[in-house]
Amino acid sequence: MNPICKLFNIKYPIIQAGMVWCSGWRLASAVSNAGGLGIIGAGSMYPDVLRAHIQKCKLATQLPFGVNIPLLYPNIQEIIDVVVEEKVKIVFSSAGNPATWTSFLKEKGITVVHVIANTKFAIKAQDAGVDAIVAEGFEAGGHNGREETTTMCLIPMIKKVVKIPVIAAGGIGSGKAMLAAFALGADAVQIGSAFAVAEESSAHQAFKHKIIAATEGDTKLAMKKLVPVRLLKNEFADAIANAEAEGASQNELATLLGHARAKLGMFEGDIEKGELEIGQVSAMLNEIKPARAILEEIWQEFKVEITRLTQVQNELDS
Repeated sequence: MNPICKLFNIKYPIIQAGMVWCSGWRLASAVSNAGGLGIIGAGSMYPDVLRAHIQKCKLATQLPFGVNIPLLYPNIQEIIDVVVEEKVKIVFSSAGNPATWTSFLKEKGITVVHVIANTKFAIKAQDAGVDAIVAEGFEAGGHNGREETTTMCLIPMIKKVVKIPVIAAGGIGSGKAMLAAFALGADAVQIGSAFAVAEESSAHQAFKHKIIAATEGDTKLAMKKLVPVRLLKNEFADAIANAEAEGASQNELATLLGHARAKLGMFEGDIEKGELEIGQVSAMLNEIKPARAILEEIWQEFKVEITRLTQVQNELDS
């Protein structure tokens, strides 16, 4: 049995990424009900809001789901308390030191997965005792690795240095890309952008339409002096790019970023002044549809491509 399917007790080795302002209980439960692993993104939620989403998700699905927790969250203790009190069984941690909370969470019977972008932190996460890691390449939306290592290069490098299961992320929005990740050694895939445009995604409709209208080159990694983040081009992204080109300091960039900029764009729908976090795969997305349809199309294409490559192999061997 696939190690990730066994670890999470899911049908398909497909995980929906925990995305700020996009992945609430509706999306998480829809993905879980379709056979994948849905993730509630706690990064944009106050503790009481997270609790409400977890409780609604429990009512919407009897299948496993998880919560993504950025470890640099200012109210981290309260968030952890909510997860434990609500008996969440799976936590994906990110943006921080996995050694801080992994042991505590595992003592509570929680399966822990940590998101990394380089071999150093992959080893660190394994040493901290996590059950699996997400190796996220440069193509991914949202916060990104400073090394700018692509998924194609990152996955085989990570597989060489860890023994725990590896979930590939970054630039994966199709069955073909999923198969490529498996060929590189991944045990499963985590998909964000493709689910950001799902009907059940809590992203604003204006943001969803901006995503499906995106073409090649419409995203760019920005704010490297703060925390690198991949953004969809708009007035705000242009302002950041211009400031960086003029040598803006961290403080100047932080001032330009301001407060709740991601909420403004992704949740409230100001597609010019807001921060729009999305991956390069946005250029391949062209339709808003149910999460189940997205997952099933990816899985079916994955199987079709396995058959096609088997035929290619037979032709080459004949």
